[in-house]
Amino acid sequence: SIVTASDGIDALHRIEHRSPDLIVLDLGLPRLSGHDLRREIAAHAHTRHIPILVVTGQANVDPGDFDCVLRKPVDAGTLVAAVEDCLRQRRH
Repeated sequence: SIVTASDGIDALHRIEHRSPDLIVLDLGLPRLSGHDLRREIAAHAHTRHIPILVVTGQANVDPGDFDCVLRKPVDAGTLVAAVEDCLRQRRH
């Protein structure tokens, strides 16, 4: 199932209560940025294994900071394919 969050703090709370298979992350989140959320996820042993697919229009994103990067604009089919690819990469 898909769970959404309205901002970075909400996302962090949801991740702490239910560990997802993958996180699709926009870097421009309110209250806690996507970069800060990634650092929080990486800082904890019980969440650092969760792959992160960042979806961004920012040109200065270092692909080495995330498991997968998808550049905006994207359509639904491209997003689904990127999620599948990112999950597949993490399994290998």
